[in-house]
Amino acid sequence: MIKISIKYFKDEEVSKLINSINKYLGFNFPTERIIGIKSYGSKSKKILARCWAMSKIFKLAGLEIHYAIEVIGERWDNLSLDEKEKIIIHELLHIPFSFGGGLKPHKGWVTNKRVNKLWLEYKKSKLRS
Repeated sequence: MIKISIKYFKDEEVSKLINSINKYLGFNFPTERIIGIKSYGSKSKKILARCWAMSKIFKLAGLEIHYAIEVIGERWDNLSLDEKEKIIIHELLHIPFSFGGGLKPHKGWVTNKRVNKLWLEYKKSKLRS
């Protein structure tokens, strides 16, 4: 049996997209406390990205990162910039505006309709600046 482990890397492309989308959509998240991660080796067949909330124990230990957005490298690397932007918007929607450590569910909040609407706003905002 071959055991494949997931490898995680801090990713500047993901972090730059997080910062840009946060800025142009006015989410006002403290993006220095959201880390962009790219992973390789996931066995998942469908997942393109995940949002992780760090538990309170990490915050109590003085770690400044409160959320991580992980993209699955094998799929991410082949996507267009538009698709990458939509994925990051989707993952940012999981983070509550209170930045309190929880995650918002898909039902009624993180929807394709909302992601596409925000993506169009993002594109327009970037063109205006």
